[in-house]
This record gives sequence, structure tokens and C-alpha cells, in this order.
Amino acid sequence: MPYAAITYRVKPGFEDEIAAIFAGFQRVDTPDLPSFQAGEAPAGRLLGTGVFIKDDVLVRVIHYEGEFAAVGRHMAAQKGVHKLEEELLPYLAEERDTRSDADFAAYFKDATMRSIAQLTVDTHPGR
Repeated sequence: MPYAAITYRVKPGFEDEIAAIFAGFQRVDTPDLPSFQAGEAPAGRLLGTGVFIKDDVLVRVIHYEGEFAAVGRHMAAQKGVHKLEEELLPYLAEERDTRSDADFAAYFKDATMRSIAQLTVDTHPGR
């Protein structure tokens, strides 16, 4: 079950304010990721999220199963995500427009970090 990391460049010195915004985050309406086609099985599932901040870097780590593109589509459709994005605006080092689902999905894709290693107990050579 893969992980993805999304980066945000933020203004340093506002770690507590940004933490407060994430503390009030409205969770997604369902962890199931809808498929492109009506009637098909879900495209995946959100398993967990962690958010980390240090100086001017904020990273959201997403644990999921299924299609990563479906994660972006699902998050773009969530009211809580748009509210969080609006509240983060004053703290972002670089402005971005994520008001529409398409703009959010484009930012989500662009801000995804390249994965260079993902190790789990399931892939341990001793199993």
C-alpha cells in the first residue's frame, strides 16, 4: 500500500498558526475513492494522512491503496480541503489558485514529491 507526499512552501515563523488550521480540518466524506466510471468498484481507498512542518516546508503524507490520480480527484471535490486551502493562503510562500477542482488537481499533481523508496514489513526480505 503506497504512500505519497505533497509539499507546501510556507512562510517561516507561522508553524503554530498552520498547525491550528490543520487541527480544525474537516475530514473527507468517505475514505473510498470513486472510480471514473459510474457503477465500477472504487478506484482505491485513503488509509491515513500525516502532516509535518519545519520552517518553510509543510509536507502531507498520504497512505492509500489504488490509483493515486483518484486521490487527487477525491480531495479536489472535498469542501473541507477547499476551506483548508483558503485558510492557508496568508501563510503560503507562493500564491496558487486551488479554488476549482481542476486547479486543485493540477496543484496536487505538481506538488507531489518523487518517491525514491517505500519499504514495508510486507516487502522485508525476511518474510
